[in-house]
Amino acid sequence: MKVASSSLTLLVVTVTMVVHNTAAFAVGKSSNQAKSTSSSLHMASVGLYFSTIGGATQTCANHIGKAAGGLNAVEIDEAKLDDLLEHDCLIVGAPTWNTGADKERSMTSWDEWLYKTLPSLDLKGKKVAVFGVGDQVGYSNNYGDAVGELYDCFTAQGCQPFGKTSTEGYRHVESKAEVDGKFVGCMFDEDNQYDLSESRATTWVAQLKEEGFMAS
Repeated sequence: MKVASSSLTLLVVTVTMVVHNTAAFAVGKSSNQAKSTSSSLHMASVGLYFSTIGGATQTCANHIGKAAGGLNAVEIDEAKLDDLLEHDCLIVGAPTWNTGADKERSMTSWDEWLYKTLPSLDLKGKKVAVFGVGDQVGYSNNYGDAVGELYDCFTAQGCQPFGKTSTEGYRHVESKAEVDGKFVGCMFDEDNQYDLSESRATTWVAQLKEEGFMAS
């Protein structure tokens, strides 16, 4: 009888432990699912747009899209306005070809879009981050000026800017994309520093996430 009693006690303890562990696993799994759902609900919709002539800006846009988890980069002249307006956040980029110009500095489809299409759009409350490509050696006095134009035009439409970056590591003299000692966005140079482009994109996207750019 003593042996039977001991066996019965051991069985009860074992069953209790199994039930307890099963319940704990279910609670943990439910909690993790809730966290996952909560995270997905708080991710903002991000649109990535660019224009290009030689393909350098598209290359950098693709680096950004990859770093952001697979964003599809869309040329602005192919963008559907309804899709663009549905996004909470916009990442926009351009090259600089019209060197020294006060406006229409990219010589791409942005030049018309910024002054004919953009002014008709209500972008208040949306977030914007700008980037661009330039030649800091050959055009050191106008490096990436079109990036400054993107910044000015989108913020004028009510967008909240994110993603300013340091000028360290660049050799330019002047840039309309530089304000108070910082670039207004992410600057690339596929002519002189192409080997830094992917890491710059990765670092910038991480910065945008830290700043809350991609949170709704």
